[in-house]
Amino acid sequence: MSGKRNIFEEVSGEAQTVQTGMIDKGRGGRATGVRIWLMLLFALVVLMIVVGGLTRLTDSGLSITEWRPVTGALPPMSEMEWQSEFEKYQAIDQFQIQNQWMELADFKQIYWWEWGHRQLGRVIGLVWFLGFAGFLVTRSIPTGWTGRLLLIGALGGAQGAIGWWMVASGVTQGEGMTHVASYRLAVHLGLAFIILGFIGWYIMMLGRGDRALMQARRMREAKLFGLSTGLMHFAFLQILIGALVAGIDAGRSFTDWPLMGGQVIPMDAMLFEPFWRNFFESPGLVQFIHRCVGYLLLAFGVVVWLRGRKSPNPTTRLAFNIAFVALLAQVILGIVTVVYGAPWQVAIQHQILAIGLWVAILRARFQAAYPQITSVRGTTA
Repeated sequence: MSGKRNIFEEVSGEAQTVQTGMIDKGRGGRATGVRIWLMLLFALVVLMIVVGGLTRLTDSGLSITEWRPVTGALPPMSEMEWQSEFEKYQAIDQFQIQNQWMELADFKQIYWWEWGHRQLGRVIGLVWFLGFAGFLVTRSIPTGWTGRLLLIGALGGAQGAIGWWMVASGVTQGEGMTHVASYRLAVHLGLAFIILGFIGWYIMMLGRGDRALMQARRMREAKLFGLSTGLMHFAFLQILIGALVAGIDAGRSFTDWPLMGGQVIPMDAMLFEPFWRNFFESPGLVQFIHRCVGYLLLAFGVVVWLRGRKSPNPTTRLAFNIAFVALLAQVILGIVTVVYGAPWQVAIQHQILAIGLWVAILRARFQAAYPQITSVRGTTA
């Protein structure tokens, strides 16, 4: 029997299968390949952030005083070359003021950290280029995704240049600089989290078919999506401030909590002139700001979590529960880091958990934007 049907009328299982195939035809295999490649890039960027954190915590970032994107891939291969690199390092302020005790063997230890960090950056660039070129040549990039994948590569290239811009601020002679400029470190770390965010978001998008995404988008929880977007931006701000703390070792300046040096606002918070320099260079003020923003972030996180618990979708509720647990754990670990004077073993865990929190917030935001609808039988659509 043929007749007119309402467009909202349920169709048979056979017709449903045909429509799905038409919308997602040819996409599945290509999307899977690109998604696996992005997962590899995601893991490498996470490793890059961790190695970068350890490079900073071991004061190794200024051990290589030149930016040689190609020839720098090879480390010193002879004792003469090692001595040459050491002499370049001996000429900068960090050695002259802070590390005059170092012998060649000590220099090699910090050199390997920085060389490994830069080498990992080259590996990430190579993995991106080979993957993108391969998918492009074989026409395996899903429709509409070329620009997105190019964006990742462009941001990665910019990150390399910003990395040297950061290091150059500390490779000085006669200026009294023993570390990189904290605001440049914040830009460098912030861009790393932006790149990680884009890759993570793309992985989540490619995990569903086009038809599933279109259907889920119609069910978007707009209010929850807006709140989670605000939480994402708030967390990003705290990550940037954390980089400022790390850049000047402000985490070791005051080790009591909840007060700082026995006061609410620490003494000598305003050490420098002009006034604005204190927001980047005063250990007391920078750590105070980091603490206050952490408290505000937790308070806003509670608001978002309570709203997320009201979602009608179990997967969305679970995502917001995970994000809140990660946020609470990060606040507690931040307090522990301060109380123990920010030893590198604890400080790096604080940075790793920041990555976990960032990903958890992105996941919750994605679930608010593209809810996984649960059927009566308990399966997700």
